[in-house]
Amino acid sequence: MPRLTANGCDLYYEDTGSGRESIVFAHGLLWSGRMYDDQVAALKGRFRCITFDFRGQGQSQITKSGYDMDDLTLDAGGLIERLGVAPCHFVGLSMGGFVGMRLAARRPELLRSLILLETSADPEPEANVPRYRLLSFVARWLSMRLVAGKVMPIMFGRKFLTDPARSAQRDEWRGRLLANDKVGTSRATGGVISRKSIHEEIRKIQVPTLILCGDQDVATPPAKAKRIKAQIANSRLVVIPGAGHSSTIEEPAAVNAAILGFLDEVTGQGTLGAGAC
Repeated sequence: MPRLTANGCDLYYEDTGSGRESIVFAHGLLWSGRMYDDQVAALKGRFRCITFDFRGQGQSQITKSGYDMDDLTLDAGGLIERLGVAPCHFVGLSMGGFVGMRLAARRPELLRSLILLETSADPEPEANVPRYRLLSFVARWLSMRLVAGKVMPIMFGRKFLTDPARSAQRDEWRGRLLANDKVGTSRATGGVISRKSIHEEIRKIQVPTLILCGDQDVATPPAKAKRIKAQIANSRLVVIPGAGHSSTIEEPAAVNAAILGFLDEVTGQGTLGAGAC
């Protein structure tokens, strides 16, 4: 069980595959590095693939503090340095994207490229905050089971949630949601919903950037992705049809194709495929 200490936190990570270049994957709130299983499987033949769990989630340490986006950025930067994989390709979904944008703007020497999925450079919309705080309160002090029915439609799109052929997969991810540590989840949620805007700061980002978003994402709608694209020079935007807030799970083939096409271009092995704008 590989672990390392970064920014005073004990982080769990998995290191798979080999190649001259490395990819670091940062997951979204309430999940773990496992949400990238399909991407690691597709990329490990050409790249060293590193997934890790943010503090308070997955198998990483549940700390008393440090869940704000600035500290999580220090965690991720410390992990990259400790593993000696800079400059790496950094993939961040939702909360992982909040961190990825901060890393790219503040520690550009650590990144070779940036891939953002279902994320935002804005603060949490004020209308969402009371609802998310209530869901977090119920999950921590009563039971995650009481809120799972409300959380799943935030995390996944209509296509995934209604497809009869994917009921076993829905059950699997609902089970992972229920397995979250109550305290760690509550603290991580607090860090996400209290985050500050970095909309102006991301203008500093110079590394090649790919932005992906699901067209059924209700947590960070495609308009958020378009705002990011407008701020990052020469960035690319690809919309994933039929995906919600967890496109790596919902539409892995489309996500893998977009990532592979982008990495081929960045590494000089090809050109970005169709669907970019």
